[in-house]
Amino acid sequence: MAALRVACLQIQPRADQTPADHFEEVAQQVRGAGDADLIVLPELWNVGYFAFDQYRDEAEPADGPTARRLSALAREVGSVLHGGSFVERADAALHNTSVVFGPDGATLARYRKVHVFGYQSRERQLVTGGDVLSTFPLGGAQAGLAICYDLRFPELFRAAVDDVALFVVPATWPAARVGHWQALLRARAIENQAFVVGCNAAGRNGGVELGGASAIIDPWGEAVAQAGPGPTVLEAAIDLSAPSRARSDFPALRDRVLPRPTLAGAITSEAGVPS
Repeated sequence: MAALRVACLQIQPRADQTPADHFEEVAQQVRGAGDADLIVLPELWNVGYFAFDQYRDEAEPADGPTARRLSALAREVGSVLHGGSFVERADAALHNTSVVFGPDGATLARYRKVHVFGYQSRERQLVTGGDVLSTFPLGGAQAGLAICYDLRFPELFRAAVDDVALFVVPATWPAARVGHWQALLRARAIENQAFVVGCNAAGRNGGVELGGASAIIDPWGEAVAQAGPGPTVLEAAIDLSAPSRARSDFPALRDRVLPRPTLAGAITSEAGVPS
């Protein structure tokens, strides 16, 4: 399997620019990364995760203007383009939604963030979580989708791992907890023996310092590429056959066992007596 070239655009969410000017600024960076097979944007880069007051005004249908522009951009550069995420309006509900476009501009996958964040955040008040996993074909393998806070929930990744060689996680992760971001990217890669591409935002948004530290982690938990805190483009070439080799050489996933729950739902001690 040929090497897959990945580019993470660790950019600052929109601040004072108009939406059109900001999109063109981001589009220029996408064009600059056009040699990559997979280009990834951060979570809510076009409105800013912490710009909660703008969510309703900026929300669009899943096939709205932002999606159409990203589709055209993917077709222009001839790469798979993961559009980070944007605020999707579906009937009366808002969702934090990722859309992935193929080199021909066709939609490969949509994913609505399952775990919406509540701690010092209004996302939970504004956004309805999704309930469906999503994958897309990539370089002869399958890639899985998650968004930011989803990273803290290993069950989501484990539910998809049998079919997935790589997970893509766009985020707007604050600098205050960037150590968690780095540890969780490695944990999800190690426990699922898969690549994890974490594309975080940089700079400030809504008065919050963002952590950057985008990373491409291999199935053994090693960083293939690691960004610092500031705006940058993180690039690396990866071998998508590496997960299958890791799972063959060290077949931990084959030994998965789910403990049988007791009738009472109690956790039992080693002696089998409820603790």
